[in-house]
Amino acid sequence: MSSDPVLQAAISHWSARFVANGVNLSDFEDVTAAMNSYDEWCAAWSKRAGLHEQIGREALAKKHFRTAGECLQRAGVYYHFASFLFLRDMAQMKAAHKKQIECRQAALPYLDPPGERVEIPYEGKTLAGILRKPVGVARPPVVVMAVGLDSTKEETEAYEAPFLARDMAILVFEGPGQGEAQYDFAIRGDYEVPVKAVIDYIETRDDLDARRIGMWGVSLGGYYAPRATAFEKRIKACIALGGPFEFSKAWDTLPQVTREAIRGRTHAKSDEEAHEKIRKLSLVGVAQNITVPIYIVNGRLDRLVPAADAERLAREVKGPADLTIVEDGNHIANNRAYRWRSQSADWMREKLG
Repeated sequence: MSSDPVLQAAISHWSARFVANGVNLSDFEDVTAAMNSYDEWCAAWSKRAGLHEQIGREALAKKHFRTAGECLQRAGVYYHFASFLFLRDMAQMKAAHKKQIECRQAALPYLDPPGERVEIPYEGKTLAGILRKPVGVARPPVVVMAVGLDSTKEETEAYEAPFLARDMAILVFEGPGQGEAQYDFAIRGDYEVPVKAVIDYIETRDDLDARRIGMWGVSLGGYYAPRATAFEKRIKACIALGGPFEFSKAWDTLPQVTREAIRGRTHAKSDEEAHEKIRKLSLVGVAQNITVPIYIVNGRLDRLVPAADAERLAREVKGPADLTIVEDGNHIANNRAYRWRSQSADWMREKLG
């Protein structure tokens, strides 16, 4: 086993998330066991991603479209996990990020149901997203999905599936400081601003029911989703997974690579400046403005976001709150995803009708 503490922490903390979101367990074990340092992370995962991409491209050439979609989707997830917190080498990170976008884009027509890339007007530029709609449902309700500090639209297929299976459309997008938008826009606390742009876009689509919009967020997105719901009254229900209540309070206990990511995605020049910028990511004085139903999840053993933050959110909202704390769960209870993934989709379907 490597003596690199950063690598050891990465393996320990991320294993459940990787497997829950589409990485083969044997691949995780093989790739991480071969590393001696976290500096090897992006290259090692990109190499294994390339194997899955090759299999997918070969299937596509043979017109085995379902297989192509599955393999290219998987390749996109692997490239994502190569790049997602590797800001110590921006050239490597950007190369892997480009590949993850290409692979999921190539997979989208062959997924079940298929998806389409959307570009949402925002502050003179655009925010990238993926829209998928359940087959055979006219004007379905829509779940807007907000990713976290290090997640992107290429990671969310496993999150999307339960909603699509229950006849809801999903629109996962990347806001300021996330995915494709991280280069143009820094993280911002008032996430209701980009969410307004997303919902304005939904209202331009005659194939979606803009009267039935749910909001969903994971990890830092578990802050973004309730924050947006507090201000954006077109949202009818909200799911918050593992989100902080006051993000800056967790700074001292965050892993090194997470602080590096915050510095990069706030466009800060130092840790001190990054810490100061994320003080704006707070639900203090805001949570009580949430009056629609909210479903809140975290694991009691979360080392990034205390379960107490989820409990506080449930106490302070003014609407009905369903709180699930998984006692043996880690961050977002990814190690016990069967305790909340399907259940939260059932809940959202009931709320949106």
